[in-house]
Amino acid sequence: MNTIKQDMIAILDLGSTENTTLARAIRNLGVYSEIYPHDVGNAELKAMPNLKGIILYGGVNNVVDGNPIEPSPVVYEAGVPVMAIGYPAAKCEKTFDACPADEAEALKMLSDFVLVDCGAKKNWNMNNFIADQVELIRRQVGNGKVLLALSGGVDSSVVAALLLKAIGNQLVCVHVNHGLMRKGESEGVIEIFRDNLHANLIYVDAVERFLTKLDGVADPESKRKIIGAEFIRVFEEEARKLKGIDFLAQGTIYPDIVESGTKTAKTVKSHHNVGGLPDDLKFKLVEPIRQLFKDEVRACGLELGLPRGMVFRQPFPGPGLGVRCLGAITRDRLEAVREADAILREEFAKAGLDQTVWQYFAAIPDFRSTGVRDNARSYEYPVILRAVNTVDAMSATTERIDWTLLEKITARILSEVKHVNRVCYDLSPKPPATIEWE
Repeated sequence: MNTIKQDMIAILDLGSTENTTLARAIRNLGVYSEIYPHDVGNAELKAMPNLKGIILYGGVNNVVDGNPIEPSPVVYEAGVPVMAIGYPAAKCEKTFDACPADEAEALKMLSDFVLVDCGAKKNWNMNNFIADQVELIRRQVGNGKVLLALSGGVDSSVVAALLLKAIGNQLVCVHVNHGLMRKGESEGVIEIFRDNLHANLIYVDAVERFLTKLDGVADPESKRKIIGAEFIRVFEEEARKLKGIDFLAQGTIYPDIVESGTKTAKTVKSHHNVGGLPDDLKFKLVEPIRQLFKDEVRACGLELGLPRGMVFRQPFPGPGLGVRCLGAITRDRLEAVREADAILREEFAKAGLDQTVWQYFAAIPDFRSTGVRDNARSYEYPVILRAVNTVDAMSATTERIDWTLLEKITARILSEVKHVNRVCYDLSPKPPATIEWE
């Protein structure tokens, strides 16, 4: 019997650059939505719980390798209303050349299709989402055991809470210290999850292993893929020490998937849990929040009862400081970026900015500049500070920091952190920049 609570509208990506905007607009109507590739198969369509309608969303990326992409014919046989936007489709009940530019008109068009034509109910909320995901996790996992890649960040923490709710002691959490963590990060993960939440947590010290693999590697995509692949190898090794581990859980969210590239959009940057997965992966993936945006992940965490401090902690990329120690990683720059980041976070907390700024961090490039230290010439690295605000991580604006605070942070970094002689502040929005430097 189908016990899934939420109705769903499926968006098929036929080359639009606004798929995420449409998905969020539908969710704002109170109806759950997910984005799928244009060539979605019959089995996948039939597996979609409570599917009420399909939207074909075309756009500038409709032509791939010189050929226009087409939706799978099974779309029209799914037994639900189909609407096309920016894509000519004679079989659709409704077709629009483009999404109307006037906001009220677009909302009316969308609302009529979703709520009237499809008859979808307004039952998209975090309580129902959690109930549905618990049900889906139980269906997928059965009596199996799940290994969770627990970094201690927001995404993996929310996944941990979902899995604990769904399968309890069938979950085994693994925290890998790859030497690219923030100051005190691993110690904090152990305290929160093992000591406070009583999770089955395995701690793996793999610092030398990762840094050796990364020695001399400067290309950011290569670094991400090395880190991602090595993570999987560590998990495989840990799984072999256990019995009955068939599944690997990850905190993948929707911006990770978008930036790692789709069938109609180029890669912005590979995320270690998307672009870095090896072809011979021996686990079945469990990714219960892969269709959520960052703000929705936080809302999910609060609904699950996680501490607010954990839910709103600083976002941290899977490759960690590996993509903030720019270029080929060196031990001196890695330690410098760790210390500079700790100072930045400490001073932001004192100023109350940790409650208002979405993300802030330090990065150190792989070049040096001339300076003066102890009345003599120095040739050391610059520290780049970045602070941005965003809702869904798809775009971001730069935080305007008080000049006095910036001077205080700069003075501390220059006096307390070895091997640096400059501090710069990054004013670039996303786009054209990304939030991280690599």
